[in-house]
Amino acid sequence: MKRVIYSLYIDIPENELDYQRPYPGDTISKTLRTKQLFKKHYMSLFRSKSEYAYKTGCDLKIYEYDSDFVKFKDRFKEYKDITAYEIVNFYKIHLMYELGKTYDEILYLDFDVVPVTTENFFDVWDLKRGICVKQNNDKVALNKPVSKLKNISTRDPTSKYFNASAMLVHNNKSHKNDVINTGIVGINKYHLDKLNYFENFDETLNLMTQLKSDYDLFPKNIVDSFGYDNETIFSFKLKMNNTNVQWLDELWHFFHYKPSSIPSQAKFIHVIDKDFDKIWRLYES
Repeated sequence: MKRVIYSLYIDIPENELDYQRPYPGDTISKTLRTKQLFKKHYMSLFRSKSEYAYKTGCDLKIYEYDSDFVKFKDRFKEYKDITAYEIVNFYKIHLMYELGKTYDEILYLDFDVVPVTTENFFDVWDLKRGICVKQNNDKVALNKPVSKLKNISTRDPTSKYFNASAMLVHNNKSHKNDVINTGIVGINKYHLDKLNYFENFDETLNLMTQLKSDYDLFPKNIVDSFGYDNETIFSFKLKMNNTNVQWLDELWHFFHYKPSSIPSQAKFIHVIDKDFDKIWRLYES
């Protein structure tokens, strides 16, 4: 059984960053602050994954901004509205399929995910039962009329939910879908093939473009939040291809936001707020 853990650090040029509302208490775009903090903490983030791979006997791959990424990025030249951030997130899914040519089981970790356990993910989660991802349904704003929802980011789970709903309805499917977070993904070769993420990929992107100006199903305030999100397509493909899924629990995908406390049993910490200094204090204790 060949197993691999992989991550990617794509240092997007500053002039290609899209603006996102600042982290609470900050004054600059979230994307710029993230770029700065990733660069500052690069070695520690790399080391945390390297040590986990060593402890669990898995191969490790870290992908960066190289000629392979540039080649992949060039595929999107005709899609002027797709951001560099969105391309990076498509690239991480592309790498799953590349690794699936060599490895039986694959674990993806976003670069801001820090393993704080010696337990082997592959021994705990049986990937024959389905893809392992975290569900974000509880973060979808369904407690008030959609007409009242304002200023929704393309990265907001609410945007992703309604965008996937529109894509499914367009394909004569139920609108119901699960909003997922692809910051941590466990998958094997069988379910990679079943998901079939890149089948008719241009057609999928063209549908997303079409839906960005289609106000028949959802009002303008919702449609204006639609983007080209990898997780929207992932949710769409899960339903279209009836792919089995296992929901990661809070311990195996713990979202860290200020001022949350970290459970002592946490396995993988997804540092959403980028407060890495706090995590290193825990990691090194």
